[in-house]
Amino acid sequence: MTSTRISLETSRDWLYRLVTSETFIYVMKRLLQALLTLFLASALSFFIMQLAPGDYVSSLEANPKISKERIDELRRQFGLDKSWLEQFGLWLWNILTRGDFGTSFSYNRSVASLLWERVPATLLMAIASLIVTWAIAIPLGITAAVKQNRAYDRILQVLSYLGQGFPSFIAALFLLFFAQITTPLFPVGGMTSIYHSDLSPIGKIIDIGWHLILPTIALSITSFAGLQRITRGEMLDVLRQDYIQTARAKGLPENRVIYVHALRNAVNPLITLLGFELASLLSGAFITEQFFNWPGLGKLTLQALFNLDVPLAMASLVMGAVLLIVGNLVADLMLKAADPRIRLENLN
Repeated sequence: MTSTRISLETSRDWLYRLVTSETFIYVMKRLLQALLTLFLASALSFFIMQLAPGDYVSSLEANPKISKERIDELRRQFGLDKSWLEQFGLWLWNILTRGDFGTSFSYNRSVASLLWERVPATLLMAIASLIVTWAIAIPLGITAAVKQNRAYDRILQVLSYLGQGFPSFIAALFLLFFAQITTPLFPVGGMTSIYHSDLSPIGKIIDIGWHLILPTIALSITSFAGLQRITRGEMLDVLRQDYIQTARAKGLPENRVIYVHALRNAVNPLITLLGFELASLLSGAFITEQFFNWPGLGKLTLQALFNLDVPLAMASLVMGAVLLIVGNLVADLMLKAADPRIRLENLN
């Protein structure tokens, strides 16, 4: 009996410490802010879409085989006969009460099922690009800072300027041309090969990874150039600090000075950029998916906007906003984990 009471008191104390911890309070505050942000973003997106001439059913009016009565019936079925405010209120009420994002006009399927199919593909490409960018840009930025003003550093500076001036769609066009002249070395179009279902589990992973190479490169070029320059600048600032000179004077190995003392203090601004990096990757993914026919959220959103498929477009935009909010929250928590001296309340 005594052990049970002690266990309950321990659990209660642990729960109390969790609920009153700085991290928990910060996360709850950010989630409440996120709800307001999502509401305002969805309202703005909805009313901007309503400014477009016509609606989804209007495109059917040019078909002589569809009668006016059928057009009016479809407009009532989709709720397009209601005012803008009523349509938005009904869409929001269905989400809050039933978690229902509605039915896509053009696909005649649940919007939630369409998003469930497409979001993983976009996240796969964005995360792959993030890993490739950071794995290459940060070491190169550190090396450029250590070898400041040498030939290696100057070459990287030129490459970074060229990369930043290269939009994602220009890079995608060049890579498509490269794929054409090297065919069938690099596949383009889609996420898998036509024989994907016949492959072994490892073969399926390799097949997806092979299709991922060119889209990842196209998405990473601009991000890589910017991150490499920022890493170089942050490392140069840290390497000029007095404590770095003191560490060298004490006879510490140069690698320890650079990768332990200097990098630890230079990495904080880079972690802060992680949330913004995810935002730029997702916006770039919208364009890259079109060029490489990648079945992701960006391609789905653009199709929904072109077709004036309001439920699908709204849900896609909200999902994109959710991914951005989550990315920024994760970046803040990573910054706190990397440097416990930072107070989360000062990151707002």
